[in-house]
This record gives sequence, C-alpha cells and structure tokens, in this order.
Amino acid sequence: MPRVFVQGSPVGHHPRHAPEAGRGRIRRITEVGEEVLHKPCRDVTEFGPDLAALVDDLFLTMYVADGAGLAANQVGVDLRLFVYDCLDDDGVRHVGHIVNPVLEAPSSGRRLLDEGEGCLSVPGAVMDVPRPDRAVVRGQDRDGDPVVVEGTGYFARCLAHETDHVQGHIYLDRLSKREKKDALRQMAARRDEVYARRAAKAEALSRAQGRLTPSGPPCSGR
Repeated sequence: MPRVFVQGSPVGHHPRHAPEAGRGRIRRITEVGEEVLHKPCRDVTEFGPDLAALVDDLFLTMYVADGAGLAANQVGVDLRLFVYDCLDDDGVRHVGHIVNPVLEAPSSGRRLLDEGEGCLSVPGAVMDVPRPDRAVVRGQDRDGDPVVVEGTGYFARCLAHETDHVQGHIYLDRLSKREKKDALRQMAARRDEVYARRAAKAEALSRAQGRLTPSGPPCSGR
C-alpha cells in the first residue's frame, strides 16, 4: 500500500514538509473567542495567485505550530479553505489542501471514535471528542479543479475537524459546558508554553532559511 497520498492520490515520495511551505510566510493564528472563528466562512470564488499564496502560508504556519491541519479562518481569513499533513491510524501520510470543502454525511452505522482532539486555536487543550471513523470531503484545489479526499481513523478526525472550522465551529462546540470549561482551564495553564514553543520554532526556521519573516506575532494562538 502507498505510504503517502497527496491531494488524495498516491505518490512514491514526498518531502518532510510540503513544498508549498518553502514559499510561505508565517501568519498569526487566531484564538477561540475571535469572531472569525465563530461564523461560517465565505466560498472561494476567485482562483489565482492570491489563493495559492494563502495555501503556502497555511502550510508553513501549520508546520511551525506542529499542527496536522489548519483552516484559513485560523489565520484570520474568512474563506472556505484548509490544508493538512496528517497520518492515519495505519501510519499512512496524507498531504494536501481543500477549497470549499463539503463533508459527506456519514453512512448509518459508522463507528464513532471517542479520542483526544486538540486545536491550534485552543492552544494546550486536549479533550475527547466523538468522531466517525471514516470521512469523505469533496471540494476543489487551488486551481479550481475538483478533488475528493477520503480518510479513516485519525485522518478522518482531521478532515471533520477542519471542515467544522470553515463552518464556523470549533471542537469546543461539541463538548458539554463542563468539558468546555475544562478545556479552557487547560488552555490557560499551557498557553504561554505553547506560544513559546511556536516562537522558538519560527525563529529556528528563520535562521535556517534566512527569509521566513512572520507577518505578525509568530503563531499566536490557533
């Protein structure tokens, strides 16, 4: 079985970081409570250099924050778009981006996995969230061509999580009031540590590549 899928298709090899990241700029990551995270995003209707540059920025920002996925509204951009670089439960790597994603309704009888889930916009918190063990997302690529991506296990969780983001939802919305308070307490306790780690990684990348200049505080929040 192929060990890497890019845009839903198998490839023989893919670099450790998606090539898009080498063209990107680090952006500030939005945090729970900011309006852009809590309202549905707009459909992408223009495909061109600006959209391609946003995909590049999302990849780089995601890597600096040690994320498995990142949606456009998590960098303050009100558009239906996310990127991902995520392993499934079998260790198969999935890399790509989806514009205007639509998550297919799960078929009846799909198994729910109640496992730990975090979010770069809720830095430091991890909570159990039930998600179907399989997800199919349909959308477009940055050129406007159709794309279909299917995932199982942890990658299915990633696809569902990121599609939630473009709908204006974060995983805290799926928790009880008590669980949400617990998550926010975790965030308050670990937030500074998470930000320091992101800043250190951004600085290390800047030194290594000599050109990565954050367009705002380095990865503050997610």
